[in-house]
Order: sequence, then structure tokens, then C-alpha cells
Amino acid sequence: MATKKPYLSCLDSVKPVRDALDVINGKWKLPIIISVGVGNERFTDIQDSIPGISPKAMAKELKELEQHKLIQRIITNDYPVKITYKWTPYADTLTPIIEALKNWGLNHKQEIFQKEKSHT
Repeated sequence: MATKKPYLSCLDSVKPVRDALDVINGKWKLPIIISVGVGNERFTDIQDSIPGISPKAMAKELKELEQHKLIQRIITNDYPVKITYKWTPYADTLTPIIEALKNWGLNHKQEIFQKEKSHT
């Protein structure tokens, strides 16, 4: 009779990772976060910095990022009313994560292209 292997739970690691990905996941959230983080504040400036994003999709994503306290929407009651978006201090906690993802992406691309070149 075979002995049964002990079940090792990975939920302690998977659940917080899943929660984090739920906040920044999707086609547009990270590009918006990065765009605002580099200084784009106006809706049209953010949109122009992200090719292919529709105003409707961007408005939805900005609202969700605001709910997660990563982006702050600031209304200035001048005439005309001015709306800007700022990177919150809490969004600073994403900086090392974005940097790590960027580095991993660059290294991964290099790894894949090196493997493809060596097989041709």
C-alpha cells in the first residue's frame, strides 16, 4: 500500500498574491499608474500617453484606482473646473513592484530571444 503524501497548502502565499493582482490586473491599470507616476495629471495627457485606451475604459480604471487609494482625483474649482490625477503616497509602495516587473520583463525577453537564437 502506497503512503499518502502530505498535502502542502500554498493558500497562505497564493491568496495575498491574488488579492494584489486583483488591484493592478488588467490591460490598463498598470499603464495608468505608471503614466500618473511619471507626471501626467490631466485626463487627456494620461490618455495620450497610453495608446489604444478609450476614454470610457480609462474613466472606469481611474475610478477603481482611486477606490484602492493609488490615484487621487483633485478638483480645482476655478473657471473652468480643472480635474487632475495624482499618485498617492500609498502608490509609492508599488514602485519596487513595478521596477521588479520591469526588470523581470526585460530579462525574460532576453532569455527567450537567446534561446530562440541558439536553436536556429
